[in-house]
Amino acid sequence: MIKIEELYDLTHTQAAAYLKGFTYPWEALAGIKDLIYQIGETLSQDEYDHPQDGVWIHKTAEVFPSAYIGAPCIIGAHTQVRHGAFIRESALVGENCVVGNSVELKNVILFDNVETPHYNYVGDSILGFHAHMGAGSITSNVKADRQNVWVHDGGTNIETGRKKFGAMLGDYVEVGCNAVLNPGTVIGPHSNVYPTTSVRGVIPPDSIVKNSKEIVHKR
Repeated sequence: MIKIEELYDLTHTQAAAYLKGFTYPWEALAGIKDLIYQIGETLSQDEYDHPQDGVWIHKTAEVFPSAYIGAPCIIGAHTQVRHGAFIRESALVGENCVVGNSVELKNVILFDNVETPHYNYVGDSILGFHAHMGAGSITSNVKADRQNVWVHDGGTNIETGRKKFGAMLGDYVEVGCNAVLNPGTVIGPHSNVYPTTSVRGVIPPDSIVKNSKEIVHKR
């Protein structure tokens, strides 16, 4: 369960056509910046404001005065970007999302209905439809030794060729408060991560991650 077609319902993102060109989601990370510019140039001026070069914000989105939005970035319909949010660069944010207080986004795709509401760092990651990051949970995107990130799937290790790679969250993943998703984490759809858990490797769909050594299948 690490392929794009297994993790995501592509009807819930403007990146659908782009993602269909890859097998594994981390392969898409390198082109997010260019993708946003390409999509942005096609967006209707009747639906999107264009406050600065490389930034498109849907007219129904709500951006609070103290939020920072760096280029390139697209903010979808009915999304909230709350006080103190820091969208550093290269963020494709879907519809009905929440980018909350003190949240930082960098080189990410957020599908529709994603919530990152409180003190989250999400970098070099893709969050699927209805994924939710609990308060203080983060995606750690660089290894301590600065070497390339591998995806560890049981006995199979996949070299990604990337030094920066956070986490791939499938649709409806729930991440508990203050959890850390280590570089190269892939979480299958409909899985839950308990608060304060340190997660690494591949988590099967419909799982509950209680701690780093206890992962159970949902009943």
